[in-house]
Amino acid sequence: MRHPFRALLASLALAALPALAGEDTYKIDPVHSEVSFKVSHLLAKVSGRFTKFEGLIKVDTADMSKSSVDVTIDATSLTTDNEARDKHLKSPDFFDVAKFPVITFKSTAVKEVAKGKLEITGDFTLHGVTKRITFPITNAGTQPGMAPGTVIAGFIDGALTLNRNEFGIKTFPGVIGETVAVSLNAEAGKVAPAAKK
Repeated sequence: MRHPFRALLASLALAALPALAGEDTYKIDPVHSEVSFKVSHLLAKVSGRFTKFEGLIKVDTADMSKSSVDVTIDATSLTTDNEARDKHLKSPDFFDVAKFPVITFKSTAVKEVAKGKLEITGDFTLHGVTKRITFPITNAGTQPGMAPGTVIAGFIDGALTLNRNEFGIKTFPGVIGETVAVSLNAEAGKVAPAAKK
């Protein structure tokens, strides 16, 4: 028979432990992540990507709807592996990076539509125009990172289609396609909780 005094001590010890937060914060690792796009040019398609971006993904394991995503992309880091084309894309004809140096996304809702399958809705700002968008992405889960004691999360196969005209980029109709396919893949490292003062 279990001693009642020991049971009381165990209960008091558990009560003294801090409540476990359901929310974990992950910082996107741009070296192992991708923000890329593809758009038609005449009869072919051209791909590009952004090499500089940052963001935080907050995951509430108890209630996924309380999760959030906040990302900032450096528009000046755009590259299509062609210097002349990149210069044109950064000009006022397209992204106008001197005037609009960043692209941002801030989620307003996260919905788990199936196991590991998310739909993220939020405010996307490009070229000075903000639109509400929704896109699917897969929560690939977590695993230990390469450095001891670290935890890595993966969010992969995100895909959305944007109409560049809706963001005020209307140049070269008939030459450059109106719709732009965007692909998103993120590897993110868990951020240690801030120490209480």
